[in-house]
Amino acid sequence: MFDNLFKPITINGMILKNRIVATPTGDDYEEKAMGGAALVIAGHAIVEPGRSSFASGDEPWIFSKYEREKTRERILKIHKGGAKASIEIFHGGAEARVKDYAVGPCSYVRKKDGVQVKGMSEEDMEETLKWYAETAASARKLGFDSIFLHFGHGWLPAQFLSPYYNKRSDEYGGSIENRAKFPLRILETVRNAVGNNYPIDMRISAYEWVENSISFEDVLAFLKMAEKYIDTVQISAGMDLVFEANVHCITTNLEEEMPNLKYAIEAKKQLNIPVSVVSAVLSAEMADEIIGKGYVDMVACGRTLLADPYWPRKAMENKGEDIVPCLRCSNCYHISTDHWNVGCSVNPRYHHQHFIPLKIEKAEETKNVVIIGAGPAGMKAAITAYDRGHKVTLIEKSDSLGGLLKVIEKEHHKIEIARLLKYYRAQIEKRDILVQLNTEATPDYVRTLNPDALLIAIGAQERILPIPGVDNPKVVLATKAILDPSQLGNKIAILGGGSIGCEIALELAEEGKEVHILEMTNILAGNANSLYREALRQKFLLHDNIHSHLNAACKEIKEEEILYLDKDGKQQAIPYDNLILSTGLVPQIKETESFYGICRNTVAIGDCIKPSSIMNANYEAYVNALNI
Repeated sequence: MFDNLFKPITINGMILKNRIVATPTGDDYEEKAMGGAALVIAGHAIVEPGRSSFASGDEPWIFSKYEREKTRERILKIHKGGAKASIEIFHGGAEARVKDYAVGPCSYVRKKDGVQVKGMSEEDMEETLKWYAETAASARKLGFDSIFLHFGHGWLPAQFLSPYYNKRSDEYGGSIENRAKFPLRILETVRNAVGNNYPIDMRISAYEWVENSISFEDVLAFLKMAEKYIDTVQISAGMDLVFEANVHCITTNLEEEMPNLKYAIEAKKQLNIPVSVVSAVLSAEMADEIIGKGYVDMVACGRTLLADPYWPRKAMENKGEDIVPCLRCSNCYHISTDHWNVGCSVNPRYHHQHFIPLKIEKAEETKNVVIIGAGPAGMKAAITAYDRGHKVTLIEKSDSLGGLLKVIEKEHHKIEIARLLKYYRAQIEKRDILVQLNTEATPDYVRTLNPDALLIAIGAQERILPIPGVDNPKVVLATKAILDPSQLGNKIAILGGGSIGCEIALELAEEGKEVHILEMTNILAGNANSLYREALRQKFLLHDNIHSHLNAACKEIKEEEILYLDKDGKQQAIPYDNLILSTGLVPQIKETESFYGICRNTVAIGDCIKPSSIMNANYEAYVNALNI
């Protein structure tokens, strides 16, 4: 099983034990290496101090005298796991965070912050090339097994290649041959600095998803010019700092799986070096298949290795059912969260490694743990408590495990949720957890179980607003609309434009229905992260049968139409066949409170106290079960 994925490959003398490359996403280099990736890219090294950073104008050059030992530690941690260590060589160019001015292909003033960007002169280019050479040579000297040059996502080399940034009229602008001149000089300089017998990897965007993007034909032309300097290439897409393009760089679940595979296949046909594909290779099965078919030579994985750093090892041991699936929620991504709540929906350790233990330690004393509710919080708590060595009883009032995941998996674009539910169920099945389905947990019943610890994960209820006419049979709750869409007519109104309401609207519009969203606030999907909102916006633009009404307050639900007040306070009407209520969830405070007092160690987790997200439910379940 997974024989193609675990074939070794040699890249310019560097032997990789499998075809899995860990991209520089996140800072858990050691865990990715211990988890089985063959090549781990240990974050990035800025090229030109003060001029090339994405993080801060003060970001240090990691090969300076007093940074070298910390940088060397990255290599040692990766080698500890039996992987090869690489480092991203990065220059932000026109988009760099600087204290004075930035450099790029052309001169202009950045709208976002007023920073002056200076079009690079020959003198500027020579200075930057000197730093590229010194950075690459230092990486080899310190002990990195290879280097990774970032030529995509809108950074300096890509800025010269792309007509979006490059408006020059001299020998560095115009044709692809001219636009490629400075990037090729970078490659030649780096190759000369590290020598012929040293692996150089490079990432490039096949398409940038902006007006005036570089064409894929030009990308292929550049790669043919570049391949004499490099040993392998990663095919990606999009841009980091152009918001509309970022959702095609770090895709959401609204996009297809492996969106860049079509570009990588063509690149492999035309190049004589190994090709990797980046983005949404979401399972070991997918990776094995595309390598086996000869589409690509390797897979470069980012978020999947944050969701489960050990998935390569699990795949190697033929334990695919134990791989925790990535949801492509982008909560791990600082741009989407704006640093408000960075984390991973399925890996509670991500971003919290300094206080969440790597391994679950066995409890000193086996306890009787009762968990009420088998949604994501309840299932995660049951798995974790069992792994602590406790006796676990999981009580669920319905006839199957999953909670709201059972509903969400039925939506369009939710294959990732279906994988997560399958994973949870498989983990419960593998453990000797007493699962009581079709069982109504009452305080009296729970007392008979004599729990030493009680975790309440009963979830939340759908909110029904007291609107005149809400009891009309044409009005259905969101969950029912998702589970039984056949009941719906062709003219649909959705009350509530949160993420769920928007997802339902998109699904129904894709089926050809006329959809109106009524949202009280001035923003759609306000509860989602910013990248998911942008992804939804772009999908909505593809459907002229989706109509959004913001700052709209529903006044009355009549037999044939819905009355609402628009942003100017004027009454408007929408004819409808069905109205879907998607107005959020209500915590079950009283029901939750009724279980307190049965045993002293009682904690409520998940939505029952405050409706939130899979990420928070998973985290609360994990840490509270660890604490028993």
